[in-house]
Amino acid sequence: MLARRPSAAAMVGLTLACLAVMPTQAVAETVLRTRLNADIRSTDPGTNRDANTDGVVAHLVEGLVAFREDTSIGPMLAENWAVSNEGKTYTFRLRQGVKFHNGATMTAEDVVWSFKRWLDPATQWRCLSEFSPSGIARIEKIEAPDAQTVAVTLDQPTALFLPTLARPDCGQTAVIHRDSVGADGKWIAPIGTGPFKLGEWKRGQYIDVVRFDGYASRSEPRSGYAGAKAAEVDRVRFNVIPDSSAAKAGLLSGSLDVISALGVPDLEDLKSRSEVQISVTPALGLTGILFQTKDPLLKDVRIRRAIALCLDTAEIAGVVMQGTARANNSALPIGSPFYSEVQTHGYTQNIAEAKKLLVEAGYRGQPVKMIANKRYGFVFDSAVLVQAMAQGIGINIEIEVLDWATQLDRYNRGDYQAMAFVYSARLDPSLSFEMLTGPKATQPRKIWDNPEAQEMLRQSMMTDDAAKRQALFDEMHRRFIKDVPMIVLFNGAELAALRKNVRGYAGWLYPEPRFWGVSVQ
Repeated sequence: MLARRPSAAAMVGLTLACLAVMPTQAVAETVLRTRLNADIRSTDPGTNRDANTDGVVAHLVEGLVAFREDTSIGPMLAENWAVSNEGKTYTFRLRQGVKFHNGATMTAEDVVWSFKRWLDPATQWRCLSEFSPSGIARIEKIEAPDAQTVAVTLDQPTALFLPTLARPDCGQTAVIHRDSVGADGKWIAPIGTGPFKLGEWKRGQYIDVVRFDGYASRSEPRSGYAGAKAAEVDRVRFNVIPDSSAAKAGLLSGSLDVISALGVPDLEDLKSRSEVQISVTPALGLTGILFQTKDPLLKDVRIRRAIALCLDTAEIAGVVMQGTARANNSALPIGSPFYSEVQTHGYTQNIAEAKKLLVEAGYRGQPVKMIANKRYGFVFDSAVLVQAMAQGIGINIEIEVLDWATQLDRYNRGDYQAMAFVYSARLDPSLSFEMLTGPKATQPRKIWDNPEAQEMLRQSMMTDDAAKRQALFDEMHRRFIKDVPMIVLFNGAELAALRKNVRGYAGWLYPEPRFWGVSVQ
């Protein structure tokens, strides 16, 4: 006899029963893979740090305030704030419902605890000196009137209080949970409030940051380090790949999704690749030529000015940066909101005037030794072009190539005659001038030792009146150009190469990648 075939209803039941015992198909994890040219130094915000460290940690922690893309200050963990007591007391109202990575709810006590840790000399916070007697202001009191309010009282008003709290190199003065440290006060790992939490750190190989599902995002659009920070991928892996050729090969093979801090030499080739998209964003760094104004030869401003007038800075910027950056002779970067019409007036090439100044100064062909490095190719290339242009008016520049660490040590000691150098981004205009201005006797790294400029700088740090600050910066620029302690050549650019399936990536004036709001399709 033929076996009876099961009915359609029985078949459906059998199929459902089989599906019930089958393992559920796991949803594939979304991973964005990017590159670091060197490992991070630590995970403790604003302490043992460098630029790579700052960039990774920024995905994990947040502060009360943050820099927007236009370099203004926006709220982050603070909902708002008020200033009273003649500019000396800042009262922050905190956002409600913010969670730490361990699930605890953030309160004012967490903010107070975090501030006190940063201000403890044992922490070795990078920005502790800013709140010392010789800094922008001293913090006299940190109080929590209630669970959602924090009040900070300074000994004097300063326009730089909020910008200092927001500085990425200060770790954004992050609010962290006290379980980030052990009972002995030693650092363990960041328990922050950011859109990602720390995953695995395999030293010398990679650092993972993992989506924090309990993240409470702001509602404003993403802007700089402020606004919305939605994690669109499950994990971001920062691969440590020192060799740029290996990183480029990884991008082209598909084992990397993003290369930030792309080198200019790689730009032209990658532009032509159909599977790659390029992001070019003006940045705030300064590349230029420093002069030791106490040097027996270069203390004569006529020689320094002659070098400035022999240069075609537009050509230097165009050749070195391949059209990704514009020439700029101002200490204020072009992207600064305080970069006014006055800042556009710098040095115009004038060979006849340059030669005349050399004759007046009695220059007789003495060599000028210029230090450079090859870690930053655009700095070395700039030095070579400056050398060639100076030779055209009879100035004998000899380039000495040092490794970056040695050059930095010589810079900090003021031990050089001339130097091709790059300054990292400063997000407040006072800080752009501060990195250049100061007394050489006590701060030998400073290049512009002008007491009147130092007083104007101090005033710019005291007032938050935009018009008054603009007038001070304009006058400082005029004097900077006249004194020629440095020839600013150009501001940098943030260059990134991405696979075509990456969506939502955006560079900004501060040259650190942000992977919130970025997806891989």
